[in-house]
Amino acid sequence: MYKNNIDKKLLDELETKLKEDGIQKVVAGAVISFSDGKILLLERTPDEFKGGLVELPSGEVDQGESVIEGLVREVKEETGLDVSKINQYLGSFDYQSSSGKKARQFNFAISVQSEEVKINPSEHSQFHLVNPISDELQGLNISEKTRDVIRKNIEN
Repeated sequence: MYKNNIDKKLLDELETKLKEDGIQKVVAGAVISFSDGKILLLERTPDEFKGGLVELPSGEVDQGESVIEGLVREVKEETGLDVSKINQYLGSFDYQSSSGKKARQFNFAISVQSEEVKINPSEHSQFHLVNPISDELQGLNISEKTRDVIRKNIEN
């Protein structure tokens, strides 16, 4: 089981705003920090939508699932890691999905129980453990929106 430090009122407000903003797809993303200070990033397989893009572990929240439930499930599916704690909400960003839907990705700083990463090879070709305050991020194919989330995580 995991500990959730995110205020329920905030989560309710975020979910209410989805309908107001016409969001058609909800995605939950995670900044996973390891004990050595590095964060986990995943690289999309070349044949996927936006192939080669390096991203946070993230995925679509299923119908009837809360954002937090989707976050915990997606982290497990994409990395093999179990969430131990949801530390903080890091904001969201909007984008157009591969099917043309208006998507919003909610991002959270989380802790995990172990640091043994097992990626799903059908979705990601490799993973990167990078120091977010070094130049390691510069050479990776990361969207500016994802860079902003990583910066926000460093600041907090």
